[in-house]
Amino acid sequence: MIKMVTKRNPNAIIIILYRIRKSRKLICGGDIMYDAVIIGKGPAGITASIYVRRANLNVLVIGKDDGYLVKADKIDNYFGFSEGISGKELMSEGYKQGVRLGVEFVTDQVLSIEKEDMYKVTCINDVYYSKAIILSTGTEKKPPNIEGIAKYEGLGVSYCVTCDGFFYRDKKVCILGNGDYAYHEAEEMTNFTKDITILTNGKELTISEKNKDGIDRFNILSTPIVKIEGTDVINSILFKDGTQISTNGLFLAGEQASSTDFARNLGVMTDSSGIITDKNQKTNVDGMYAAGDCTGLFKQVSVAVGQGALAARSLIEFVRGAVK
Repeated sequence: MIKMVTKRNPNAIIIILYRIRKSRKLICGGDIMYDAVIIGKGPAGITASIYVRRANLNVLVIGKDDGYLVKADKIDNYFGFSEGISGKELMSEGYKQGVRLGVEFVTDQVLSIEKEDMYKVTCINDVYYSKAIILSTGTEKKPPNIEGIAKYEGLGVSYCVTCDGFFYRDKKVCILGNGDYAYHEAEEMTNFTKDITILTNGKELTISEKNKDGIDRFNILSTPIVKIEGTDVINSILFKDGTQISTNGLFLAGEQASSTDFARNLGVMTDSSGIITDKNQKTNVDGMYAAGDCTGLFKQVSVAVGQGALAARSLIEFVRGAVK
């Protein structure tokens, strides 16, 4: 039974919205499918979600955290706030606006995005399906400051197991990272080789409970890395304690995947600044859009909000066109 909204029950509208949203989702092989899944809970992602929801489409926003903006003590160059506003307050108001309109939010880490007839988004805790995707997770994290990484990029140092794993069949491979994303990349690599070592570079290995049973399949080295060595291609890794291991490849898998990581995996065009889009935030892959800092333009809240709106408009046209 859906409760009526009364003064005694101000939360009832949330119950109603939740049930409306649940009733409007499409079912795909027993799993929930959305019209749009947005990766990233920053200004670009939340703005896009508001536009998509107001177009009467079902939308899910996934993010591990609220991003760097919540750390801003005061934002004084964003329209409409005569005395400025803190990043935390701005993000909170955007989130509440989305919830009021019926946007669904999930706090989780996205591990991979795959595309067949539709998009499949795999997170640590669940799997979601969608007709279209907006990438808005902010800027790509810089690779660790380890001598030799830049030198051997494309010569044994890679960022994408899905893209390059095939070239390392039955070879020795290392995965650099210490979280669930590193575990996911190592697991993906088992399709090509069994000789896999996860390097945490001095950090503690922190993975979720569901992955702990499978971690024993991999060698784990936690010693800090000093240098990547090789000749024409990478052939060894030198550690701080003076030890050294041989390897044919090193895949970089930081704490979590960035928008650019997902883009590369799907064949989306990127450059040194980020994801390449047209003027409407569309990438070269159908149903895939990008907005915010991950596109490499002027990194401002106002720009992210505008790109989020454009990406949403393009996505709405795509989804409605696909239904006709």
